[in-house]
Amino acid sequence: MNYIFIDSQDGIERVGVVEDGQLVEFYMDEEDEEGLAGNIYRAKVINVLKGMEAAFVDIGEEKNAYLYVKDALPKELMYGKEKVNIQDIVKGGDDLIVQVLKEPTDTKGPKVTTHITIPGRFLVLTPFSNRINISRKIEDPLEIDRLRGIGLDMRKNDLGFIFRTRSQGVDKEQLIREYEVLVAIYKKIQRERNFLPSPKLVYKEMDLIHQTVRDVFGPHMERIIVNDRKKYESLLNLQDTISPRLEEKLYYDKRFSVSSHADIMRQIQSALARRVGLGDRGYIIIDELEALTAIDVNTGTFTGNRSLEDTVVRTNLRAAEEIAKQIRLRDLSGIIIIDFIDMKEDKDVDLVLNRLEDCLSKDRNRANIIGITKLGLVELTRKKVRNSLSSSYMNPCPHCRGRGRILNKSY
Repeated sequence: MNYIFIDSQDGIERVGVVEDGQLVEFYMDEEDEEGLAGNIYRAKVINVLKGMEAAFVDIGEEKNAYLYVKDALPKELMYGKEKVNIQDIVKGGDDLIVQVLKEPTDTKGPKVTTHITIPGRFLVLTPFSNRINISRKIEDPLEIDRLRGIGLDMRKNDLGFIFRTRSQGVDKEQLIREYEVLVAIYKKIQRERNFLPSPKLVYKEMDLIHQTVRDVFGPHMERIIVNDRKKYESLLNLQDTISPRLEEKLYYDKRFSVSSHADIMRQIQSALARRVGLGDRGYIIIDELEALTAIDVNTGTFTGNRSLEDTVVRTNLRAAEEIAKQIRLRDLSGIIIIDFIDMKEDKDVDLVLNRLEDCLSKDRNRANIIGITKLGLVELTRKKVRNSLSSSYMNPCPHCRGRGRILNKSY
């Protein structure tokens, strides 16, 4: 069964996506702690760091946001080859329109950009580009040509956009209507550029619940279960925006609770564990570090019944499937390094990488496989928007301070 569940109790919101009976996405937020990612602000530059090619800007939140030079480039300089310094673009006291790319962490403020984007259900407006891009998950050449033709007809004032995966098969009139809505939102944001006060929130992205339903709900989803009456009614109000069939699949069940579903709880616990079993084919170790996430594959007691190479390949193939699942479920991001068990044959390496890529393609936050390092490690990156699942559930150990070990008594 495929469904979305929304469990809102005791001031905590738990939102999950289940596909084929497996929990594939899970997010948890406190109701009074709204996310910043996607929000657009009229911000004030506090200071410019020449040596870091960045600037700190005040968006009205607890921590100042940081703006890198590449995210501050004006539209006319974005595709130029000349090097531009941050002090040539912004100066202390300047007012800017910025959008939050990454949520703040314990040690860093949010990351922002002046290259704002406005997402809809089928399109993402990209005003700082005049290009018409199509999701790489749309592979049908005829559909790509159809969408590109529609895009050329409806683009206005060089405001580019991206056709999202779910735009596949959507009629032209519906796509044009959404584009016009997104353009109207952008023009309204632009009008705020010269109005006080600063800093000021000028556009708020949908909250976790509405964003998940907007981005995930589709014909393959059989139902959405909500245990909070107000949130149920709030979702009903989005029917015209999301889908005319939303009401048919939206269920209010005040008795629903994540904690009462043993299978969901088991999968959440697995997503918080350092060691994840691969059935009878070994296990993987996942370590989230400050700079990157390291994943190690081990055969454990699995010995196979053919040859060592066959055992290794089968373990790596099963690990590739589980790693893709855990990356999505844990919402791991940034640099991810995978140490598969060494394989001798290039064809086996390609087989495992293709399996990993295929499984990662199911993730709406697309991961990019960079390649294999000289040490035989697979390197990939995944865009960071939210903090990982573990940050919501776990606190650093006060004794080891996150090291996983404590000093022995003889020290």
